[in-house]
Amino acid sequence: MAIFWQLHWILQDLSRYIQAATSPKDIVIVVDTSGSMKGLRMTIAKHTISTILDTLGENDFVNIIAYSDYIHYIEPCFKGILVQADRDNREHFKQLVDELMVKGVGVVNQALTEAFQILKQFQEARQGSLCNQAIMLITDGAVEDYEPVFEKYNWPDRKVRVFTYLIGREVTFADRMKWIACNNKGYYTQISTLADAQENVMEYLHVLSRPMVINHDHDITWTEAYMDSKLFTSQAQSLMLLTTVAMPVFSKKNETRSHGILLGVVGSDVALRELMKLAPRYKLGVHGYAFLNTNNGYILSHPDLRPLYRDGKKLKPKPNYNSVDLSEVEWEDRAETLRTAMINGETGSLSMDVKVPLDKGKRVLFLTNDYFFTDISDTPFSLGVVLSRGHGEYILLGNTTVEEGLHDLLHPDLTLASDWIYCITDIDPDHRKLSQLEAIVRFLTGEDPDLECDEELVREVLLDAVVTAPMEAYWTAMTLNTSDESEQVVDMAFLGTRAGLLRSSLFVGSEKVSDKKFLTPEDEASIFTMDHFPLWYRQAAEHPAGSFVFNLQSAEAPESPGQPMVVTASTAVAVTVDKKTAIAAAVGVQMRLEFLQRTFWAATRQCGTVEGPCPESCQDSSLDCFVIDNNGFILISERSQEMGRFLGEVDGALMTQLLSMGVFSQVTMYDYQAMCKPSNHHHSAARPLVSPISALLTATRWLVNELLLLLLEWSAWGSWRADSKAEAKAVFHQSHKHKKQDMLQPCDTQYPVFVHQTAIQETNGAIQCGACQKIFVMQQIPSSNLLLLVTDPTCDCSIFPLILQEATEVKYILPILHDMPAEGTVEVKEMSLRGSDFEKPRPASLTISIPPSPTEHCDLFSSLPPHSDPPPPPLGTASDLRSHLQDSWSHQGEVLPELSL
Repeated sequence: MAIFWQLHWILQDLSRYIQAATSPKDIVIVVDTSGSMKGLRMTIAKHTISTILDTLGENDFVNIIAYSDYIHYIEPCFKGILVQADRDNREHFKQLVDELMVKGVGVVNQALTEAFQILKQFQEARQGSLCNQAIMLITDGAVEDYEPVFEKYNWPDRKVRVFTYLIGREVTFADRMKWIACNNKGYYTQISTLADAQENVMEYLHVLSRPMVINHDHDITWTEAYMDSKLFTSQAQSLMLLTTVAMPVFSKKNETRSHGILLGVVGSDVALRELMKLAPRYKLGVHGYAFLNTNNGYILSHPDLRPLYRDGKKLKPKPNYNSVDLSEVEWEDRAETLRTAMINGETGSLSMDVKVPLDKGKRVLFLTNDYFFTDISDTPFSLGVVLSRGHGEYILLGNTTVEEGLHDLLHPDLTLASDWIYCITDIDPDHRKLSQLEAIVRFLTGEDPDLECDEELVREVLLDAVVTAPMEAYWTAMTLNTSDESEQVVDMAFLGTRAGLLRSSLFVGSEKVSDKKFLTPEDEASIFTMDHFPLWYRQAAEHPAGSFVFNLQSAEAPESPGQPMVVTASTAVAVTVDKKTAIAAAVGVQMRLEFLQRTFWAATRQCGTVEGPCPESCQDSSLDCFVIDNNGFILISERSQEMGRFLGEVDGALMTQLLSMGVFSQVTMYDYQAMCKPSNHHHSAARPLVSPISALLTATRWLVNELLLLLLEWSAWGSWRADSKAEAKAVFHQSHKHKKQDMLQPCDTQYPVFVHQTAIQETNGAIQCGACQKIFVMQQIPSSNLLLLVTDPTCDCSIFPLILQEATEVKYILPILHDMPAEGTVEVKEMSLRGSDFEKPRPASLTISIPPSPTEHCDLFSSLPPHSDPPPPPLGTASDLRSHLQDSWSHQGEVLPELSL
């Protein structure tokens, strides 16, 4: 979608226009807070500063100095430095500006001197944007021209532009304000009303663009990720995150070229999801992925990027969705080696041991990942590709004929990953209505020679289709053998291959399926997507082939109350040829929990075929039995309300003992994209009394603002255009609305995950609970991720606290930045304060790494900162079936090296 922006842009296009029209810049805003600025003038000044901040982006640096009888930084922690103008810092500045008070007499010369010194120090230290530098002077007048300050710091080179904003209707000091601006290559403007701010502030952008226009530098700009509000509210949410490529449009007329007239900006939106489809997903293995990030370290596209959050029944964009740092997603990069290298546009590779959360954080995988990264030419972006050790190293290719493959590919139980690119169908309009399966068929039959397809991936699909074809007959026979409705306890069977092929078969009527979302786009975790393999596939791949992984839904879906709980069991199919092993597929079933329970209770009643029934069983009142998975979640219990819950929430004493014995280990995980309710801090006992008074004062201020607005609209000196009225109203109403912001705010959280240590397959012990002991026995159920726990329920162990899996907000120590070195590490001072909104430190360190700044181009900015037998497998011949599949792939295919990066 091509777009042409002129001065009359809409708000959502503003940042894209500015990035294309100007180069990165260092800005120091100097604002007058003397007594003459009281009332409406200060209100206009605050709005002007807010408007200037809105024109800044991630490649810019900024600070704000207020002056009256003395100068002070509105954020003391930023004294003497410039900070990146990202969203968090801009919003923090806006809050502080809103709290400015007026008093005393202005000392402009001292404020200007301080501003020049900051800019000079940053330029000499090779920090900041290393491009444009400017001072924004906001005042209601200047009693002199301050020529000595400019002579000392800015003349004759005039490297720092000075823009002056005269607040109010008085013109007494207009000449001096104009002189200051014109003699420092800046621009003068007068802002008399709130409505004037938006248009007048933007004039400085045209001035900063003049050198680029005069030299006809058609620099191409790529923006950070942003969310299109129209797409978000429509059904096209898959195209929600976009980037824009844009460039300025100049006047080529000879008579106007020397004036540096910028006509506008032309650009095109690019859907990041469509861009990432170019990554060969099938070559990256079960856990592999590709990602993009900017030269500021912010994520453009990543499987773990979560830009939305749920507020009640609605999905909303997070306030910081496009400023999620790479270190907040790849948080195991403690030394930020990966982040620094990608910010600097380097090409290379490294390895890391990582902990990957699964199933909404309830589970974790321990992987060793190899990261390969490089910059993308002519863009500020870098591409990263991740391969997990043991996966993504080999592929399976066979010599299946097209005729045989096509026959098996057209079975009704077969589907392909809709997000994967088997054939390119987006370019030719005649191909856009084709599904990927239809496109493959046309490609193989030669019906459409213009189709471009990935021949290697198509070969994998054909092999998988032939090898898995007998599944249809097998599943049909199983269905016929369980014609009695009481025996139909398995809802469906399914199989997925590494090529994105999925086969499934229902054992009950579609209306009787317990989990209707399973294997549908409504349940993304259960299907192949562009970002990940299905959850059941990923878990099975990390367990030995033939070992079943069981998962239980933790709770009933609210839209289908009363539906029976279901269990998903899956196992990997591994193929080894010439000592080379590859995971070819995962096969599984989804069954009702009642079947697994019934089978379990029957098994526990038998001590063996010779001894007959056991004298005791799990259904006796003298025993408590649990079947839990390797993360401590209860699948089977005598009390239905406990199923699906974490064991520590049900029996804190037992879980505490298992942890102390090393049967389970606790892993601390972090979520840097969480949303939390803001905490209310009461610092004194008088706070409840003060709160009503504070609320009354807030309401009074709002009322005065509304009355002031009314006077401005109807007085003779406040005759505004109709659109100006609407804009001014929006300012007050938006400010009032800001007080009622969403309860949830971005935060960092940590939460525990519990993992069974497989080296301990059986154990027993006693827990001392006051005057009694609680005896327990633990046994791993073979060929599964399940554990059997048998305990004595007669001993009350409620003295032990419950162990919860709740997330808690991380409270940080506030870093105070001191003297800034050119490169290296910034010293910090520990303070007993909560982490600030403008800086998000890492838990592992109290230092902030600052990479070296590039020196060649302005647009290459780099940012700163005795046991019963286990239940049988769910299908009587599942093991035989798995062996058959392994043999089929081994005989018909070969294992080849896959990806070399």
